Amino acid sequence: MDMAIRIVVGAIALLFLFMGANLMFAPATAAEGFALTPIGAQGLNTLRADLGGMFLTGTALLILGLVQKKSEWFLAVAVLMAIIAFGRLVGFVVDGSPSSATLSPFVAELVITAILVFAGRRLADTAG
Repeated sequence: MDMAIRIVVGAIALLFLFMGANLMFAPATAAEGFALTPIGAQGLNTLRADLGGMFLTGTALLILGLVQKKSEWFLAVAVLMAIIAFGRLVGFVVDGSPSSATLSPFVAELVITAILVFAGRRLADTAG
């Protein structure tokens, strides 16, 4: 079971790596997937730094947790994802009902949060 959990966490790390690398090295193309339009060099720089940096940080923390066998790193990324999901919830309240375009990422963020919390708690008992 623990190996399966580590594989799922690794898959999340790979997803974040792919998303972060896309945002870092092809921000204009990646922006379309986020329904964003960067304005000039400043917009591209913000996509690289803020969004790309956030996903690559998540990747680094998950890899640290896997390599060091310290599940606290999974919980750190879970907090990040939960706050992002909270931001979507605020958007639903302020901007109106969720659409399929906003609900899908919200559900994905909640699922990733739940997986990482589960992994953090489960593997905390077996870390060593």
